[in-house]
Amino acid sequence: MSKLIQSEFEWADKQYKYLMKTVPEDKMPQSFKDGKLITKDISWWCSGFYPGSLWMIYEQTKDPEIRKEAEKRLKMIEPNKTFTRDHDLGFMMFCSFGNAYRITKNPEYKNIILTSAESLSTRFRPNMQAILSWDKMADFKGPVIIDNMMNLEMLMWASQNGGSKKLEEVAVTHANTTIKNHFRRDFSSYHVIDYDVNTGDVLNKKTFQGYADSSAWARGQGWALYGYTMMYRLTKDKKYVMQAQNIAKFILNHPSMPEDKIPYWDFDDPKIPNVPRDASAAAIIASALLELGQYSNGEEKQHYIDTAKQIIVSLSGEKYQAKLNENGGFLLMHSTGGLPLNSEIDVPLIYADYYFLEALKRYKDWYL
Repeated sequence: MSKLIQSEFEWADKQYKYLMKTVPEDKMPQSFKDGKLITKDISWWCSGFYPGSLWMIYEQTKDPEIRKEAEKRLKMIEPNKTFTRDHDLGFMMFCSFGNAYRITKNPEYKNIILTSAESLSTRFRPNMQAILSWDKMADFKGPVIIDNMMNLEMLMWASQNGGSKKLEEVAVTHANTTIKNHFRRDFSSYHVIDYDVNTGDVLNKKTFQGYADSSAWARGQGWALYGYTMMYRLTKDKKYVMQAQNIAKFILNHPSMPEDKIPYWDFDDPKIPNVPRDASAAAIIASALLELGQYSNGEEKQHYIDTAKQIIVSLSGEKYQAKLNENGGFLLMHSTGGLPLNSEIDVPLIYADYYFLEALKRYKDWYL
């Protein structure tokens, strides 16, 4: 695995240099379809994944050209530190500035993270005991999506690194409310819980991107697994690691999980196996399992590590990994963003690359 991981980072360095040449100065790369690069502006929820990926590549290769691009892109998204229109600020600012600060210890980056965390905390609704994901979306009154668990890391980190104690209280409260309302008996997660903003009552348990309200949308299960593993790291509250282990059991034991461990876009799509895979879900799950292995023992620990390794090997193979200077410069193929929305189906996605790189780093740091 050592040689594989090293070669993957060296290849990622070359591939992203190709991507860099095609990304407009005022946009961020999101995907690639029909020979065209798809980009978004900085308020898009994925704006932090490109600079975050660049920083992880730089960390391993020390390529100054990669670092220069990473720094340029950080300046571009810095205005997001006061963004308060949805819950995605953790993705936007911690995946980017968090990695940058971890690697460089630049105090300016830390201050930007602290400001971003305060901005995110303004979306906490006390009556709901949760962070409101979207202000208005379709028929939802007070929507909270499972993805929101990922944004708690920035709140926790900020609170523990000079920010307000309130930030940690918000994160813990949100995580506890999500345990209470988002999960079924088998520890699969609903995608959207719709709350009454004034009373906190649960109005509906729905989906926005999954196959059905009652189905297990693959990437959502990955967000849940990753989120509670991370919350255990930052609180040492055992209920979080137990939640993560139960979610892992659901994912790893699901009868529709393919042999190569790259899940179909939704575990319950009745048309399996004739439906798209989701490499982004696989990358998130691999990264989460590697961390969960740090907090587990015996056969359970080994199962997590072995499965994550299998995912990394699968994603590194010809079926999922792009050839150099192809795929628009993205690393991975075959991700699915929102199939019911007819959006990003069987395409590369920037966050699939990000969590794949993170999984490579974690395997190298913890298990080699």
